[in-house]
Amino acid sequence: MAAGASGKRLILQLLVAFLAASAAMSDWLPGTATFYGGSDGSGTMGGACGYGDLYSQGYGTATAALSTALFNDGASCGQCYLIICDQGKSDMCRPGKAITVSATNFCPPNWALPSDDGGWCNPPRAHFDMAQPAWLNIGIYEAGIIPIVYQQVKCWRDGGVRFTITGSNYFEVVLVTNMAGSGSIKSISVKGTNTGWMQMSRNWGAIWQGMSSLEKQAISFGVTSTGGQYILFQDVIPAGWQYGQTFSSWRQFDY
Repeated sequence: MAAGASGKRLILQLLVAFLAASAAMSDWLPGTATFYGGSDGSGTMGGACGYGDLYSQGYGTATAALSTALFNDGASCGQCYLIICDQGKSDMCRPGKAITVSATNFCPPNWALPSDDGGWCNPPRAHFDMAQPAWLNIGIYEAGIIPIVYQQVKCWRDGGVRFTITGSNYFEVVLVTNMAGSGSIKSISVKGTNTGWMQMSRNWGAIWQGMSSLEKQAISFGVTSTGGQYILFQDVIPAGWQYGQTFSSWRQFDY
């Protein structure tokens, strides 16, 4: 059995090395990656997607802030990316290693610096500012910045999609977390016990607005992923909810 496991590891290492040497392959794109947040990832909490504590939300430290070219004004929040250090362009890669990260933050451009000298998140550059523990899976600390190849991949999450109601009366907003499949949201509609369906709009990141006074009502959401899958979360939030509460569903996205 040990020999079998060793053989599987060798095959994986060879595959990763092959992919890293083939940035021109279909579905793989070139980019760069740096890290932030310290060795425990604590400095990555919060962020422009609105997820807050990434540990309690289930994202942990396998996360990244996306450059303008990737962030898409928050529409990419929650998406997952498989990243490999491009060994053909750098000797600061960890050979045979890859990491999948979730998009949880925005890496703002630095117009005072050129894109090859600190302005890494300036358009049109595809750049991932990764949590340090994630980045160290593929790069050597002293490098600071490494060339990569990447592709968007399916997200895998434990449990179902979760909804957190925040805001106040007449301005209720919902944070949607723990979304699998494409990981990100194309559109949401909402319905209270005593209302019809209302279309919502993105407030910022993964937070959506457009709920007209739904206090004391059970709330349903109709969510369409950016992959095109629609799920109805019927009465996922019960009547009697309070602001700040999070409610877990049993349903999850496949794409």
